[in-house]
Amino acid sequence: MSPQYLSEVERGLKEPSSEILAAIAGALGLTLIDLTFSVTEWLISRTDSGIRSSSRADFALAA
Repeated sequence: MSPQYLSEVERGLKEPSSEILAAIAGALGLTLIDLTFSVTEWLISRTDSGIRSSSRADFALAA
């Protein structure tokens, strides 16, 4: 996976496949479930702190 593609995933410009998400999780030393849970917690904390975000990148990672 190229750095450019990863950057596009991070910015919500690309919708990665489950295989790509699994590769990202593996590179971070996480399972796919751990990654999903972490992103979910991050989104909840942003909402709880009064920050409402509807950025496509936020939802792309949560999916």
